[in-house]
Amino acid sequence: MRTEAPVAVKLSDYTPYPFEVEQVDLRFDLDPEDTRVRADLKIRRTGDKSAALELDGEALELKSIAIDGTALDKGAYEVTESGLTIASVPDEFTLTTDVKIAPASNTALSGLYMSGGRFCSQCESVGFRRITYYPDRPDVMSSFKVRMTADKETCPVLLSNGTPGESGDAGDGRHFAVWDDPHKKPSYLFALCAGDYDIYRDQFTTMSGKVIDLAIHVDKGDAERAAWAMDSLKRSMKWDEETYGREYDLGVFNIVAVRDFNFGAMENKGLNIFNSAYVLADEASATDADFEAIESIVAHEYFHNWTGNRITCRDWFQLCLKEGLTVFRDQNFSADMRSRPVQRIKDVIRLRARQFAEDAGPLAHSVRPDTYGAIDNLYTATVYEKGAEIIGMLRRMIGEETYRKGMDLYFERHDGQAVTIEDFYACFEKVSGQDFTQFRRWYAQAGTPEVTVEENWKADSNEIEITLRQKTPATPGQPVKQPVPIPLNMALLDEEGNLAEWMTVLEDEEVTLTFDLPDGTERPLVSVNRDFTAPVRLARSLSREDRLQLVRLETDPFNQWDGVQTLAKEEILALAEGSQAEPDADLVDAIATAIEGALGDPAYAALLTRLPDVGEMFLERQPADPVALNKARKKLQKAVAGKLEDLIISVLGQPSPQPFDPGAEQAGTRALRTAFITLLAGSGREDADTHLLKLYEAAPNMTEKLAALRGLAGLEGEARDKALADFEEAWKTNPLVMDKWFSVQAVTADAETVAKLAAHKDFDLRNPNRVRSVVAVFAMQNLSAFHAPDGSGYKVVEEIVRKADKANPSLGARLLTAFEQWRVLEPQARSEAEACLRRLQGSDLSKNSADIVARALG
Repeated sequence: MRTEAPVAVKLSDYTPYPFEVEQVDLRFDLDPEDTRVRADLKIRRTGDKSAALELDGEALELKSIAIDGTALDKGAYEVTESGLTIASVPDEFTLTTDVKIAPASNTALSGLYMSGGRFCSQCESVGFRRITYYPDRPDVMSSFKVRMTADKETCPVLLSNGTPGESGDAGDGRHFAVWDDPHKKPSYLFALCAGDYDIYRDQFTTMSGKVIDLAIHVDKGDAERAAWAMDSLKRSMKWDEETYGREYDLGVFNIVAVRDFNFGAMENKGLNIFNSAYVLADEASATDADFEAIESIVAHEYFHNWTGNRITCRDWFQLCLKEGLTVFRDQNFSADMRSRPVQRIKDVIRLRARQFAEDAGPLAHSVRPDTYGAIDNLYTATVYEKGAEIIGMLRRMIGEETYRKGMDLYFERHDGQAVTIEDFYACFEKVSGQDFTQFRRWYAQAGTPEVTVEENWKADSNEIEITLRQKTPATPGQPVKQPVPIPLNMALLDEEGNLAEWMTVLEDEEVTLTFDLPDGTERPLVSVNRDFTAPVRLARSLSREDRLQLVRLETDPFNQWDGVQTLAKEEILALAEGSQAEPDADLVDAIATAIEGALGDPAYAALLTRLPDVGEMFLERQPADPVALNKARKKLQKAVAGKLEDLIISVLGQPSPQPFDPGAEQAGTRALRTAFITLLAGSGREDADTHLLKLYEAAPNMTEKLAALRGLAGLEGEARDKALADFEEAWKTNPLVMDKWFSVQAVTADAETVAKLAAHKDFDLRNPNRVRSVVAVFAMQNLSAFHAPDGSGYKVVEEIVRKADKANPSLGARLLTAFEQWRVLEPQARSEAEACLRRLQGSDLSKNSADIVARALG
């Protein structure tokens, strides 16, 4: 039984590693059950003359160890479960170790493991120590040379980082290949893949005229489904040249798609490894959301070549430096590829859904925390999405030109280095002449700042005063907060448009702005945080009439959308609390009018149909009752669907665009069609299931077919059962599409149905995609069922997580983050959630999961 929290690692304890590893030569003799890894490490002392050599290592069987070719006596070193220590070593030497590992038995999917009969590695954050003994930390950077030997028949393709070298026959039905990476890198960026693949090939010519060979390695028969990923890669390479002046630096770039992967993808130098879900796509099997995700994630991993690989983080506390910066880069790439306003709204939806909730719960932590219990648990929305928002604020404050100069200086100064947040901001201080000490509080303070906006209109003098106040609520371990610089794009609006537009940087706790307007001016409306310039929550005492008027007059697409969301939140809360029985007709009219007015931009119109999710309500009123909120949301959705009934039937009666193209224009049209399918499903029409079944059967693409299936999954009856059975029969041999079949049921299921899905013959606890398609979807998107007052939702998730955690601690811990908002629930659900967490705390959880549970319980 494990009840103690993991020992915390502290940023303040950081000390440089006392040795430099100048060169790493690895020799792999690959076998699923008995892989041998010989490592020759050329080491030079750079620090404390008396320091012992300490190397990380887990699940390794040491076969031999030598220094400069001389075997070490057993008394000269110590091996523990976590590493290897040699008390006395020369100042310069070569350490040779030979270890045995068993990739086939590695269910944690960290280190070297098997997926679909092929060898695959995942070393971020601390997986390399499961391959060989090494200082497995990001500030130890070395040149790597790799020689692999494997069976010719099962592993005809042998890949690693860098540039391919010598290859040939190794006898006994085996062959070998050598890879050499000239760029120094930390061990977390090491990669190895070996197996039999189909390969989709192409080339890219860089801005200096170099021709790069590109290859995407996929399951047999899937090569053509990698075409969109390849197209996304080439557009990413071109965009990074044009936007940041960054050219690719090797002669080859490889991607390998694997089915069993804990994350979306990994940016290993020259050899990106991807979850198959973010590589494979075609009209029949993938939705527009899949195409969009592939485009974004391919770009993200490619952009890491400079922001993460060429320049990496000194320690894991600086994780936001590579991830937040790279998320910001991929968001802007997606905005340039598609619609910038639509992309901005989608980014904010993700931020609010996960990061705002994280900031408001027991798992809150700063973007650069002072401590962590398990490093894998630091890969959070706060580090990624909030980290990206901070970079966005920086660019807005100093301007695009100065931002580019700062990035150019950053690349020039720190290429080949492992750096800190302070190193990054020193570059911007140099080019801008500004001091960013206060701005860096964004990295040190957890919590989402709340900005209160008060307006005072003086009609007799045509003067308006706008008072802005900021306050960040207390978070675990941080009861007192200091003001942070908050850039706010603002405008004054009248019937003709913008009277004035400006940016205010709220640096203190309070500031008052005064504007003198021309004689005869009517009271203007104030538009605040346009384009969501800062990741804050706004508090405004506006009447419903003023809010409706703001939606009507707003010239900023984000704020118009957000105005609709705010009104919808207030309506859902009022319906859930019983202060009104039916949705307000004027509000329903306003939402419908906004949608109808945006039909010229169907992707934007689709976003206007979206109602706030139940989880977003948790931050608005506490204690939160997910069941009541879900009922209220459905009631408002039904009213909007009724108001738009004729338009919905008209749009869905038209054919879907053909031939299929995954680009932004067609995707926008399909987005509106799927939004209307969702409204139809929630309309309450007696014949809704009949309409949905016809749409399902006639759908010419997966986007609309899945939307209709999702709508049917939330209904009862023969049409639902028929469609689910048909989909399963059609796609039972395609794991990625079957993940969708599981998820459309989990998102509307009760605990009993989830238990049945987990007992399905195709449910696989060893596959993260399949587990997430059921458990993560249920626990994070189906909140009224997960937080059922009787505790049934918690119990079914608890049972699955216990099993998943034993095989894959990283997966188990991520699933447990679904409990992050348990303290704000209504008393009965809160009591059941706490009881579940207490049971989990008293069980034998992994270090990763024990850390999440301990923090959740506080």
